[in-house]
Amino acid sequence: MDRDVMLNIKKPYIIGETAYNHEGDLEYLYKMVDDISELGLNAVKFHILLNPQSYIHKKHVLLNELKKWIFNKDQWFELINYSKEKKLDVVMLCDDVESVNYIIKNDLNVDFIELHASSLNDYFLLDSLSNWPKEIILGIGGSKLDEILYAVNFLRNNGKEKIILMYGFQNYPTNYSDINLSKMIRIKDLFDLPVGYADHTAFDDPNNEFVSVMPASMGFNILEKHYTPDFGKERIDYHAAVGKNQFLRIKKLIELALCVYGTGELELSDPEKKYGNVGPMKKAIVAKKFIKEGENLSLDNLWFKRTIEESPIEQNEFLKLLGLKAIKDIKEDELITFDKIKYEFKNNNLEDFTNLQV
Repeated sequence: MDRDVMLNIKKPYIIGETAYNHEGDLEYLYKMVDDISELGLNAVKFHILLNPQSYIHKKHVLLNELKKWIFNKDQWFELINYSKEKKLDVVMLCDDVESVNYIIKNDLNVDFIELHASSLNDYFLLDSLSNWPKEIILGIGGSKLDEILYAVNFLRNNGKEKIILMYGFQNYPTNYSDINLSKMIRIKDLFDLPVGYADHTAFDDPNNEFVSVMPASMGFNILEKHYTPDFGKERIDYHAAVGKNQFLRIKKLIELALCVYGTGELELSDPEKKYGNVGPMKKAIVAKKFIKEGENLSLDNLWFKRTIEESPIEQNEFLKLLGLKAIKDIKEDELITFDKIKYEFKNNNLEDFTNLQV
């Protein structure tokens, strides 16, 4: 994975999240990888858990179900390599220390390790990540600033600089005011780190696609979103998962949003320069009436008009012309150009406009 590709604000970087939508069906998960590759997304994200007892309390009602949804190390090894063959970056959301250590110890072909917001300040997971040499994604949804600061400082103090913050959380039904996208701008500035958006708008929300694209219109090019091959079907993690058609539309809309957002470059583009031509577009300085040779240019005999020809004199040079002498006759509506006047360089300060007194 090229970090520059991911952080290139001109192009979207979209992560298709599988979560536990596979419900322990490995064949189903392979199909999800195939689909995400066919969609042309940049990365696939898996949730990996090797030791459920270290992740969830033994009395938790989900423990027994969770055990049915996990895969062994050999299965993960094959799945990760398969994803790379499909030209996908791989994001591994590690729910336990064993998963992090397994990836690092076996030097698996993984591009990112992500911590879920529920583990953001888990000392043992943060400590194990200190041995990870690549990119780290921190899920920060529903987290206070001091919690984010704790995790970022922990990693930075251990020499980790390649950190990405993933903003967004899940609730049903989606309350738009809770999304608070403008917070992403402040978090980006506060931590001086790249920020992505993990969208969890309900799958059946009519504004799902629009909301998913909005961060791109603010210049945030990284989107993480749940995918399911069975749109709307009641499976695990289906609530915010979109299908193929929705994902394709979102992908195109993000490309459009980033294109329109631009780079922030202040220099005029070639089309802007053409649009700003003096004469055909911006009004040019012309003779308001016939100006006789030797006559001074003044407020009485100059005017601004759109013309057919381009003018070499910018509008903001008008004051410098006042008081200069015409060296030839100038007809009404004729462009004022330097070959028709005796030009003297003057600073563009009011006190230098002595020509007004001539």
